[in-house]
Amino acid sequence: MPDVTLVDVFTHGGRGGNPCPVVAEARGLDAESMRDVARRYGHESGFALPSDDGAHDLRFRFFVPNHEMEMCAHATIGTLWVLAREGRLPDSTVRIATGSGAVTGFVAPRGDGDWTIAITQPAGSVRPLAGEAEDAVLTSLGIDRGTLADRPVHNAVTSRVKTLVPMRDAAALNALAPASDAVEAACTRIGSTGLYPYAVLDGPARLFEARQFPRASGYPEDAATGIAAAALAFGLLEDGLVAPDDRPIRILQGRAMGRLSEIRVRLGFADGRAIGCLLEGDVALNATP
Repeated sequence: MPDVTLVDVFTHGGRGGNPCPVVAEARGLDAESMRDVARRYGHESGFALPSDDGAHDLRFRFFVPNHEMEMCAHATIGTLWVLAREGRLPDSTVRIATGSGAVTGFVAPRGDGDWTIAITQPAGSVRPLAGEAEDAVLTSLGIDRGTLADRPVHNAVTSRVKTLVPMRDAAALNALAPASDAVEAACTRIGSTGLYPYAVLDGPARLFEARQFPRASGYPEDAATGIAAAALAFGLLEDGLVAPDDRPIRILQGRAMGRLSEIRVRLGFADGRAIGCLLEGDVALNATP
C-alpha cells in the first residue's frame, strides 16, 4: 500500500470538510492500485505524478471507489496542501495537468504549517432544464415544484456537469433524502454527474448552502464539492443572485452529514465577461486512523 495522507478539505471553523486520501508520490502505481486506495478509504482520492510534458509542473489523477474522475477540486486542493507540507512543490504557482485540462494552483504559506490554496476553473456554462428533464430531477429528490424557489433548475458546468436545484429554504434542502439509484437514473437521463440542490442563506452577504448527490461515485452524498460549487457560482450569476464582481461567494455544504464545510469561489471577469473562477478552501489533517 502506498503512503497515504488523509486530509479534510474545505473545513469550516477548523472542522468538517471532505475527507481526502492523498498519495504525494504516486509513481509506479497503476490505475487499479489507485482505485484500491479510494475503495479502502471510501472517498475521492488524489495522486501526484511527474508531468509527462513541458507545459505542466505536475500531473494529478483522481479516483472514487467506482471509477477514475477527470477532475476533483477538493482532491486537487488537498494534494497541493500535502505537497506543500512535504516540501515537494516546485513553486508557489503550480501548473497541473488533469484529465479535464490544465489547472493552475496558487499556494501561499500562512504560518504554523498551514497554507492558503486556490485553484482555477474555466468559465462556466449554464442551461435551464424544463419539462420531462426537470420532472426527472424532482422525482429523484422526492419533491414537487412547490418545494423549489422561483428559479430554474439548471445544468451547469465548469469541469463536469452538475444540476443546480433551487430549494425554497435551508430546511427544505436539509430534509432531502433521495435514493441513490433514483439519483443515478435522473443524472444519466439529463447528462449530469450529480444533483446540487441549494438554498440562499444571506443574499447580500453572498452566503449559500448546498448538498451534492453524485451520480455513481460509490457513496450517496459529498460533504464538500468544489466542482459543483464552481458551477453554482455561474448559476447564481446567470440568475442575478450575485453581482458580476470578484467578491467571495461562500457555499456551505455537508450539514446534513454532520460535516459542515465551506467552499469559497471568486468569479473572474475581463471586459465585463466572466472568464473563469478561483476555488479556495481550508485544509486540515484528518485524525482518523
